[in-house]
Amino acid sequence: MLHNNLAEEIDRLRKEKKAIVLAHYYQTGDLQDIADFVGDSLALAQWAAKTSADIIVLCGVHFMAETAKILCPDKKVLVPDTEAGCSLADSCPADAFGEFIRQHPGHTVISYVNTSAAVKALTDIVVTSTNAKKIVDSLPKDEKIIFGPDRNLGNYLNSITGRQMVLWDGACHVHEQFSLEKIVALKKEFPDAEVIAHPECKQPILLISDFIGSTAALIQHTAQSPKTRFIVVTESGVIHEMQKRSPQKEFIPAPPNDSTCACNECSFMRLNTLEKLYLCLRDEQPEILVDKQIGEQAVHCIHRMLELS
Repeated sequence: MLHNNLAEEIDRLRKEKKAIVLAHYYQTGDLQDIADFVGDSLALAQWAAKTSADIIVLCGVHFMAETAKILCPDKKVLVPDTEAGCSLADSCPADAFGEFIRQHPGHTVISYVNTSAAVKALTDIVVTSTNAKKIVDSLPKDEKIIFGPDRNLGNYLNSITGRQMVLWDGACHVHEQFSLEKIVALKKEFPDAEVIAHPECKQPILLISDFIGSTAALIQHTAQSPKTRFIVVTESGVIHEMQKRSPQKEFIPAPPNDSTCACNECSFMRLNTLEKLYLCLRDEQPEILVDKQIGEQAVHCIHRMLELS
């Protein structure tokens, strides 16, 4: 089926089935362009929580669809490809995280949204990179906190909040793979370029960055900044939205350590395609299901996040 026909069929099916298509900024441009809403993890959760649609199709990774299902247990939640997982979520198995919590009694548990439903069920408050600092700052200064699963984001939050949160040792494979040496070389080649980075990156990269922020914050910064050239140190799918908002500016994707690649893509995010989205809407499969008890336990930490955001 041709690209234009796919887009027309997707549009027809979502109207017919009263479905809404949500896409993350790390999806390919054609999926972002066809979605009803595009956003970061926080925005996707907010839209899922308030939609009146009967079906939610989440073009992103598995934990994002789980979050939508936890917030909307009575709605049908679909994903184009169930293999679209998350290395960060996978780095934090619920049983091991539960044991980690037991080893640190008396701690408030804050989990990054990039976690499974089972980990969220063990969590007091869930956060995204957009609201993490605000939520950590809202807790008493002497409160003991466990933060998981991203050690890079946790270290960054400790450095800007003055906290000493106990960190789970997990990481995102995309943000772990950026090459410091290649970013420094790009900075020398383009001295007028601003280095902008996601806080999931390793500390040495954050130290040479001119601006650090969540996916949404990076997009907003590039639109508002007087700078006209940026070295973008996060998943390269975000550049699609940056270019739409600032077509006159130049965005250079930061390369990973793998010398064969010029940009850094999430292989899981890229499993979703326009054709899979069409088939997903047509067949109403694959459907995301969350165990009822886990969902009821997990929803509280997400609601706390949405209230504090």
